[in-house]
Amino acid sequence: MNETRDTFGSRLGFILVSAGCAIGIGNVWKFPYVTGVNGGGIFVLFYLLFLVIMGVPIMSMELAVGRGSRKSAARAFRSLEKPGSRWHVHGWACMLGNYLLMMYYTTVSGWMLGYFWKFLTGSFEGLATSEEVAGVFGGMLASPSQMVLWMGLTVVLGFLAVSFDVQSGLERVSKAMMLCLLGLIVILAVHSLLLPGAAKGVSFYLLPSLERARAAGLGNVIAAAMNQSFFTLSLGIGSMEIFGSYMSDEHSLLGESVRIGVLDTFVALMSGLIIFPACFSYGIEPDAGPSLIFITLPNVFIHMAGGRIWGTLFFLFMTFASFSTVTAVFENILACCMDSFGWTRGEAVIRNLIFVFLGSLPCALGYNLLSGVHLIGGRDILDSEDFIVSNLLLPAGALVFLLFCVTRYGWGYESYMEEANKGRGLKVSRIFKPFFQFVVPVLILFILWQGLK
Repeated sequence: MNETRDTFGSRLGFILVSAGCAIGIGNVWKFPYVTGVNGGGIFVLFYLLFLVIMGVPIMSMELAVGRGSRKSAARAFRSLEKPGSRWHVHGWACMLGNYLLMMYYTTVSGWMLGYFWKFLTGSFEGLATSEEVAGVFGGMLASPSQMVLWMGLTVVLGFLAVSFDVQSGLERVSKAMMLCLLGLIVILAVHSLLLPGAAKGVSFYLLPSLERARAAGLGNVIAAAMNQSFFTLSLGIGSMEIFGSYMSDEHSLLGESVRIGVLDTFVALMSGLIIFPACFSYGIEPDAGPSLIFITLPNVFIHMAGGRIWGTLFFLFMTFASFSTVTAVFENILACCMDSFGWTRGEAVIRNLIFVFLGSLPCALGYNLLSGVHLIGGRDILDSEDFIVSNLLLPAGALVFLLFCVTRYGWGYESYMEEANKGRGLKVSRIFKPFFQFVVPVLILFILWQGLK
């Protein structure tokens, strides 16, 4: 074990930082609109089911690889694999995935920061029609200066937060940010629940309806719930693995994975309690798709009493949610560089800040100066980068972590179980081995196939 390895200062710090990595745009943006498109309550039930049987176990495996090796993903597989095997190649795929994720995620996080500033400074004051509200988002996308500014601020602030050691930088910033996020989400949810007509939104959101599920297509609902439960935890590219390498042996990994999953799910479900009651209260359909956050909800806020304040708080919450993922992934990138190339943290910060900023420019300019560039299947730059990460690297990477931990060709189930069961808390049982070996891989392959259709 490397004695100079950074560690978390507290268990709370580990849980909040790890949950912050999982909690992001997928929870507070994608989850509500996917729920709306797929009929509400039944989708939520299937989402929770797949989270328990697939998401949480794979998280414990990714954490086990990190804690068992005490290294970043770039070197973890090499230290645990059998001589002559090639599992370590996936460590470099993880590093690539983290870079590619940040090359578009910083742009979307910048949108949240930009909208927080616009509500704070009253940019929506005096707008009366949905077309005018939509024009604000369109105008931001069309402005190279705005897009580069908000993306650049995200990159600079993110690397500033991780420029110190884990306890002084990432842990301290993430704890403060996550506690503010949790406080904001409760305030916003209570406010939405007190709006006139909010009960209809809660009913749509939480009460299962076979009629709505059939209208959306029950197979589509199940497939969407499986995808969402998997992607919400950011598994497959080592984003969680790095935090395992900073963990102590005091608590079992399945128990800690459950706690992270519960916190992640709490934020996703509470996001729905903010959005659906507000939509129904103002007669807006909850299935608006990706435009729900930047066009539909601002329309709600401008017609709401105190809407400027509530809009500001909502996008502050969204900024915290997205920024928690940015800082966590930046830490992963830094750890990989320090482990692999022997850089100091300061060297890794400067070099990666420049590299990630330059690498993020095409996405930031993809809706204005580079709007004519279309890559995979006619997708724009952001959607193409997202397709590679979300539809290829995440599911394929999770399958590698799974097979590495449960087959005799990799680390092996006994080694995984021994590492996962160190400390107090929920234990992994041998009776789950056939399920992990034969059922979960099929579920992941289904997700991969769905994503490539």
